Amino acid sequence: MLKHLFSLLLFLTYFVSQAQEVKFEVEINSQRLSNVDPSLIEQLEQNVTEFVNSKVWTGDKFKEEERIEGTILIVLNERVSQNVYSGDLQIITVRPVYNSSYTTNMISFKDPDFQFEFSQFANLQFSENQYISNLTSVVAFYVYLTIAWDYDSFASSGGTEYLRKAQNVVNAAQSSEFSGWTSDEKGEKNRFWIVENHMNARFEGFRKCLYQYHRKGLDQMESNPTEARKNILAALEELKTVFQYRPNNINLRIFFNAKNSELVKIFSKAERDEKQKAFSLLSSIDPANTNKYREILSAQ
Repeated sequence: MLKHLFSLLLFLTYFVSQAQEVKFEVEINSQRLSNVDPSLIEQLEQNVTEFVNSKVWTGDKFKEEERIEGTILIVLNERVSQNVYSGDLQIITVRPVYNSSYTTNMISFKDPDFQFEFSQFANLQFSENQYISNLTSVVAFYVYLTIAWDYDSFASSGGTEYLRKAQNVVNAAQSSEFSGWTSDEKGEKNRFWIVENHMNARFEGFRKCLYQYHRKGLDQMESNPTEARKNILAALEELKTVFQYRPNNINLRIFFNAKNSELVKIFSKAERDEKQKAFSLLSSIDPANTNKYREILSAQ
């Protein structure tokens, strides 16, 4: 009997380690709130952590070391009513680079329009096609986005299935009393537009960039840095048409928030002509970080 029980536990352990796709650290910051029971915040943090890391998000099998890692920081700014809170959610996700110990930021974004309802001993419920809770819908949206961008970086348009899931979450949330889900708010900088842009045919260059930048660029950096930089520059060229179509779109902001420091490091090691090409291209498609990209030209 004990032998069978041990075998069952081994099987369950194996299954769980194979099934979970993401591994997020979750932190809830409630310093701006007064008169909130710390145990409620602890429970909220624990529930969100379990929701993210225990749910099976895809049909693919992941080993422990293959799980997509990231951080979710929820800063509570206001207690709107007894059980309703307002704040922002910041998400940072990373991807390992082949044949190295280096990890590259994939998503770096702060959603400033995050409201949700949560009460003591509440269970977090979620359905991809039915709006139940703004808390789980927002978190699930960013998990699906994380998976989609990660898959896009390993295979050309590899994340399409999970972009559709993220879009399903958006569609289901159109009836929400909370903001961040519709096309007519926040100047095209909310959850609706993040996934809408990514699936738009005119953003094909963005998805090509994700693949070429990571698979043909960073993943080749250890074996052939010169060729890798060339491929990264070619990947960035794909963003020109995206910038021309919608210059200040949220997807480019997320990308360059994650990548601007990395790009400076990459091209600081290039030859003079390549440095100039990189600076000219980057300052044209990411003008907000032009001063930062000047470091490329001054690097020795």
